[in-house]
Order: sequence, then structure tokens, then C-alpha cells
Amino acid sequence: MKFKYFEDTDTLYIELRSAEICETRDLDENTILDLDSQGEVCAITFEHASTRTDVQNLSVERIAA
Repeated sequence: MKFKYFEDTDTLYIELRSAEICETRDLDENTILDLDSQGEVCAITFEHASTRTDVQNLSVERIAA
């Protein structure tokens, strides 16, 4: 999983897994889903990220199953 924040456009891109993107869907006017050929979500894009998320304090927690 990769997180990329583009400060110049205030866009947060979260790549859940590396796969060929076959379709892009608008979830709402500021959220975009990238789907593979099976219809599975590969990535999510958040426009206006600084007002919708806490991009300054991204962290990753790993919880044992």
C-alpha cells in the first residue's frame, strides 16, 4: 500500500495494490475509485484532501489477527 500526497493540487492518492487500472469511477465529486478488470478497488483519490482528511498526520497501524 502506498500513500502519496500532492501538495500543489491538495490530492491524496492511496494505492491499495499494484494492478492495471481498467476503470475509474467517481464515488462523489471529490473521490475517485480505480478498479481492476475484476471490479476490485486498487486505488482511491481524494481531492481537497487537506479539508477532508488529516494528511499532516498520516500513520499506519498494524493489528495482529
